[in-house]
Amino acid sequence: MIRPASIPEGTSPSVICLGLSALDRIWRVETPFSGGSEKIRAHEHLTEPGGMAANAAVAVARLGGTAAFWGRAGDDEAGRIMADDFAAEGVDTSQFRRFEGGASSVSGIIVDASGERQIVNFRGRYPADPAWLPLGDLAADCVLADPRWPEGAEALFIEARRRGIPTVLDGDVAERAVFERLLPLTDHAIFSEPGLHGFAGKDVEAALVRVADFGCRMVAVTRGSDGVVWQDASGRHDMPAPSVRAVDTTAAGDVFHGAYAFAIGARLGIADALGFASSVAALKCTRPGGRAAIPTLDELKSA
Repeated sequence: MIRPASIPEGTSPSVICLGLSALDRIWRVETPFSGGSEKIRAHEHLTEPGGMAANAAVAVARLGGTAAFWGRAGDDEAGRIMADDFAAEGVDTSQFRRFEGGASSVSGIIVDASGERQIVNFRGRYPADPAWLPLGDLAADCVLADPRWPEGAEALFIEARRRGIPTVLDGDVAERAVFERLLPLTDHAIFSEPGLHGFAGKDVEAALVRVADFGCRMVAVTRGSDGVVWQDASGRHDMPAPSVRAVDTTAAGDVFHGAYAFAIGARLGIADALGFASSVAALKCTRPGGRAAIPTLDELKSA
C-alpha cells in the first residue's frame, strides 16, 4: 500500500541537485548475466537520460518543486539529449555545463523479470574544478549531492551550511575518501545498502553510528522491499517499505533522494520526509523505466 502524500497543497520548495547526469541504455531480459562469456536475449530496449542527482532533480520537478541541476557533461550527442530532456521536464540547467572536448557519462542497464538491475557506467570525462558554480548567489530550500563530483559537492555543501540550507547526501557506492570529505558537511546522509556496507561495514546499527559520528543530523540506509533504517538524535528507527509489486527498480534510489530533499525543503520532519520518499520511490517501481516512471504528486495522492 502506498502511503498518502503529506505535502501541503501548493508547496513548491526549491532544490538544487548536484552530481551525475548520464545517458542510460536499458535492456529488459528474463534472466541477467550469470558470469563468464555468454549471450542473453533482450525483449525490450530503450534509451533515456538518468544519473543519480539528475533523476533526483526530475523527481523534484514532477512533484511540483522548483528544481535545478548542477553538473557536467561533454558537448556531445549524449550531453545534448540530457540537456533537452531537462528542459522538457522544467529543470533549470543554467549550471549544467557541457564541456567542449569532454565526454558525457553513459550507462548500460540490464533489468530482469523481477525488476532488479545490473549497471555498468562510464562516469564521463570533464574538468573537476567547481570554481564556475555561482555559489555567491546560492538560494534554495534544500540542496542534494551524489558522490560522483566530490569537488562540486564539497563546495556546494560548504556554502549551503554557511547559509543554513539543509544538505542531503546520496550515499551510493564511492571511495572512502569521498565520504570522509562530504559527511562532515552533511545534514541528512541516506545510503544504499552497498554504499553503507562498503564504507562502514555490514552491521547496519554499527555502521549508522559510525556515519553519525561525522556530525550528520540524520543517517539512513534504504533496503528496497525491506524498508528504511535510520538514526537521528532520538535513536534508531525502522520503517517498512510500502507493499507493491515491483516491475522495475531502476532509479528508485535516485527518486527516493529527490523526494526526500523535496520534503525537507517543504519543512517536513525526518520521519514524514522518509515516509513520503518511500511512497514516491515505491510507486515508481510499479512502472517500467527509470526516469520515465517517476510519478507526479497528483499520481501519488491517487495511488
